[in-house]
Amino acid sequence: MYRAEIFANQSVQDDIVDVFEENIPGIQYTIVPVVYGHGQNDYKLGTTTWPETNFMMVSYIEDCKEPLLKASIHAVKEKFSGEGIKCFLMKVVEEQI
Repeated sequence: MYRAEIFANQSVQDDIVDVFEENIPGIQYTIVPVVYGHGQNDYKLGTTTWPETNFMMVSYIEDCKEPLLKASIHAVKEKFSGEGIKCFLMKVVEEQI
């Protein structure tokens, strides 16, 4: 199982959600709608100086769906090449407690 964390400008949130739901059967996710930070090229602080903000999506996906997630995020990054869309994947172990 993988934990996927996606960080991107709020302007592409709907596109990312749509492509995931179209291409990854049964995907479940959580969205943190407003995320502030300093990325590689600029700030996203929601202030008058730096007005933009990001969102974060977290999803736990089965190993077999990891290639679908990578292909989906790649498609969105190609469509919005000027946006800082980042995806981090971490291998996790699900424990039954």
